[in-house]
Amino acid sequence: MLHRMFSVKPIVRYQCTQAACQVIESLPHLPVMAHEVLQYLKPKPNHLILDMTFGAGGHSRKILQTAPGVTLLALDRDPLAQTHMVELAKEYPGQIIPLLGRFSELPTLLKTLHIPPNSIDGILFDYGCSSMQFDVAERGFSVSKNGPLDMRMDGNRFPDSVTAADVLANADEEDLYKILKVYGEEKLARKIARTVIETRYLFKKLTTTQELADLVDSICGEQVRFDKLHRKSHNATKTFQALRIFVNNELNEINYGLVLSQRYLKLGGRLVTITFHSLEDTIVKRHMLGNLIQNVANQLPLKYVSHSININNEFFAEALESNWQCLHKHVIVPSAEEIEDNPRSRSAKLRAAVRIK
Repeated sequence: MLHRMFSVKPIVRYQCTQAACQVIESLPHLPVMAHEVLQYLKPKPNHLILDMTFGAGGHSRKILQTAPGVTLLALDRDPLAQTHMVELAKEYPGQIIPLLGRFSELPTLLKTLHIPPNSIDGILFDYGCSSMQFDVAERGFSVSKNGPLDMRMDGNRFPDSVTAADVLANADEEDLYKILKVYGEEKLARKIARTVIETRYLFKKLTTTQELADLVDSICGEQVRFDKLHRKSHNATKTFQALRIFVNNELNEINYGLVLSQRYLKLGGRLVTITFHSLEDTIVKRHMLGNLIQNVANQLPLKYVSHSININNEFFAEALESNWQCLHKHVIVPSAEEIEDNPRSRSAKLRAAVRIK
């Protein structure tokens, strides 16, 4: 199993330097499909709403503005998000309860607050990286900004957790191939994995985003890739995505978070999700459509993740009984105007459902 390989200390540790914090504070934070989120979440003044991915607080602010008197549980696994929680709490005293943790830490956090199951009116997920993570080079998420190959959404909360550099330095070729193929849907996964292994024999460690980006570029040669807006995309984008998903155990966390939504929402409570790639959207869709029969659940691309939560049959037992009613016929996507104003929204898909059982 992959987690047994990662016995070395990560090479670089992320810390929020003053310069990085200043960059974050100066960034515009545009919540994706904010109007649609409010339309389907329908927050009311007496509601208890859980924002599972607070980030810079864009969606939370819209919720608070729309429903004066609403109580907001603000969860995020990134310690930097706490800064934004504190600032927003000053504007809305007594309405925000900051929570630091992953989706999988939520039961413990809510138990401490004496918040029982079946007590939350609405839950929002906005998956993937936040803008502030992409825009700070030292976090290691961006293919276009040189920094250490970190990619941990938790920052330094867990000092011994695996970084992207650790994965590249320790995983064998077959495991690297699976990570890139499954999580990045990378067509050149085999070739990239083999080249990474070959760099070890040259006694060269991949420790920066620029080194990894250049390596993938050299493999792709003259090939030109385009994003969904037909704009030129970096050749290493899918490789970065794959490593980020693996390092942060994102798909297991998404599955667990959706099961927790069913547990903590009231009957009639609303769930709104925003996904940014097909792996996330597939998991959300299967939960909402009740398509988690056991053999299908086992086909989810989770079996290559073992360094954190392992999803087993007992985990899926609760999900198999899920009963959601979708609130729209077709998936919701951003308008052309929003994509023009906020290009990062271009891959977003919104799904919403109400708990009916």
